[in-house]
Amino acid sequence: MDQKPLHSVLVKPAGADCNMACAYCFYRDKNDLYPKRENPRMSEEVLAALIKQVMSQPEQEISIGWQGGEPTLMGLPFFSKAVDLEKRYGNGKIVGNGLQTNGLLLDKKWATFFTEYNFLIGLSLDGPEHIHDHYRRMSGGKGSWTKVRDQAMLMLDEGVAVNALSVVTDYSARFPDEIYGFLKESGLTYMQFIPCVETDPNNPGQGASFSATAEQYGFFLNRIFDLWRADFVNGRPTTSIRYFESLMYAYAALSPPDCTLGKECGSYTVVEHTGDVYSCDFFVEPRWKLGNIMETDLLSLLNSPRQRAFGKLKSEYPETCRACEWLEKCQGGCVKDRIRDPRDGGLNHFCAGFKRFLAHADIHFRRLIAAHRSQQEAMERTALFPQGKPGRNTSCACGSGRKFKKCCGKFV
Repeated sequence: MDQKPLHSVLVKPAGADCNMACAYCFYRDKNDLYPKRENPRMSEEVLAALIKQVMSQPEQEISIGWQGGEPTLMGLPFFSKAVDLEKRYGNGKIVGNGLQTNGLLLDKKWATFFTEYNFLIGLSLDGPEHIHDHYRRMSGGKGSWTKVRDQAMLMLDEGVAVNALSVVTDYSARFPDEIYGFLKESGLTYMQFIPCVETDPNNPGQGASFSATAEQYGFFLNRIFDLWRADFVNGRPTTSIRYFESLMYAYAALSPPDCTLGKECGSYTVVEHTGDVYSCDFFVEPRWKLGNIMETDLLSLLNSPRQRAFGKLKSEYPETCRACEWLEKCQGGCVKDRIRDPRDGGLNHFCAGFKRFLAHADIHFRRLIAAHRSQQEAMERTALFPQGKPGRNTSCACGSGRKFKKCCGKFV
């Protein structure tokens, strides 16, 4: 059996601890896994073990994602220490650090650090004020939009690479034009839209009230797609939307970077503040605990029987999926969306929305891929025949000096 390489790891250095109280947060209850730790924080010992193990992999490019809860609660010195450890154990590797944050604690010192060490920042910003503050509030109920918007502007002004992470809820799904326009005008041209569905704690068989419906999400995607395409210049996008770009990989018969579009899960692991390792940040639960890095190395846990079993969940499609014309593109979506509020027969919660979107966008994706391939072929021909296309006035490539059409017509 082939051993999976460790390309990326997701780290929760402050566990589920957070300085906000978003209504739709899926990670808050993970504190219950560690009831005796009132102040969950990763120790320097665990951090050192983590970085040393990650850097010891043979892969030359490693991605480390810092998430939460809210990872900036660890303070800037913690991340300075992490970078020092990456340098110490890196052995020339290229390390991509990404940090997902609500932005509240960021300031110029953070911005300088992010710029110096090329951190990619995922900033949680759901859109303009009435949309963002609908669910993203402080523990006392006060809205967070003004602070987050100001921090976004600070990061951009300081040259920090920032992606906007916007959750699509039952409310925000109604305003695709407002959200897209606001993010673009704010300079946040790298966007990621995350559909929200969580199980209602009082009704385990259905989604929570803030969850977007399949119909809402399908409408939202269609409109965002049209806005994205309308902003193309010379056949190229001027805004980046991760889901659409990942689908481009699928249409080109390549492996998409978005794990929800992959044929199998389990390509990365999640490391909690204690060093405990889980299969996925949506499945940080006892059933999918793989072990602890202080006892077993990460690569072994990534290739453990339990992680392989988790990966196979992705391909356990309902019969309806197996007969669907869109399966090769959506791959059934994220496993969690087939579990937390499944449709009839175990379908993905957003199945109808995906179908609506793919039916709308399919021809355009095909044309984009065809145009891209045509451009690639043209570039290759130009490299082969810098004086022009092979024809009446072009010498044959065989080296005879005779005209192409009067000789052997050889392309080399």
